[in-house]
Formats: sequence, structure tokens, C-alpha cells
Amino acid sequence: MRKNFGAKPILYPQPVLIIATYDENGTPDAMNAAWGGTAEEDKLFLCLSAGHKTTKNILKRKAFTVSMGTKDELVACDYVGVVSANDTPDKFQKTGWHTQKSEFVDAPVIEELPLTFECELESYDEDTCMLIGKVKNVSADERILNEKGKVDAAKLSPITFDPVANAYLELGGKVGNAFRDGLQLK
Repeated sequence: MRKNFGAKPILYPQPVLIIATYDENGTPDAMNAAWGGTAEEDKLFLCLSAGHKTTKNILKRKAFTVSMGTKDELVACDYVGVVSANDTPDKFQKTGWHTQKSEFVDAPVIEELPLTFECELESYDEDTCMLIGKVKNVSADERILNEKGKVDAAKLSPITFDPVANAYLELGGKVGNAFRDGLQLK
């Protein structure tokens, strides 16, 4: 037997994405968004309403960064999701985060968040809130790399949003081998 829930965004995992921009004065801003992901090999999509200060900054500066929320930075990641820069102009400073300017786009890279996508605005549809960014670079702090110089998800410790329980979950360990385990059924 199955239970129907209607049209609800119950999809797992939902990444905790921290979108960072500069405002009109060059001050860093960040927000938390769970509705986003890979659109193409070099594109990300985000669902951001026009009223967000971050969305306004993206539309003005045509650039932004997207970092994965992590277990170590959970409190600050949640804070930038529950407080609006429209109401709290110093919200970014309260996180304790530090930034450096991206080498590729006009947006900040948050030093405490070790995996960052540096993006240019490709399009935004105010009716659907759908924003597409072209990835110009992905940067990773060396502390999350494995011995082969690749991103190690365990060292990254990304968190995911649980929309049913309004909770953050830690992603678990490896359970299989992509593009190999299914070959057993061939």
C-alpha cells in the first residue's frame, strides 16, 4: 500500500547550497538554498525568488558562487537561510566567514566552505524563479582532496536538507560502484 502526498518537493538528497554574491557596495552576501543542482556539464540551476537580496545582487553583478554546505559549517549555513540581508545588512559578518574574490567571476569565495562553483549568470526567469549559471571554475580546498588530488566526499562532509523533518542530514558512506554494479544484470 502507498500513501499519496500530492505535489510536494520530497526529493532526497536536496543539497544545501550557499550562494554568495557582492552587493552594490562590494559587500559579501550569502543565502542558503536547497532547490538547485546540475543543469548541464557546465551549468547549475537554482530556484531563487526575485525578492532575495542575493537574487538582486546576481541580477546586478551577473555573477555568483555556489558552495556546498558542510557539517562543520552547519550553524552558519542555516543562519544565512533564516535571516534575510534585506532586513539584516550585516548578516554575512555574523557568520564569521572570510572571503576572497574569485579569480573567474565578480563574486566572493567563502574560505570556510571547501567546494565552490564560480558562476556567471546565464538566465533568470522571474515567473518560474529559475536561475541558470554557467560554471566558469570549480575550486576545492586541498583539505578535501584525496591522495590522487580529487575531491573526497567524505572529507567534504556535505549536508543535505530533509524537507519533511526540516532537518539537515549527513550523507552516508559508499554503498556501491557506479557504472559497474548494474552490469551484474546484463
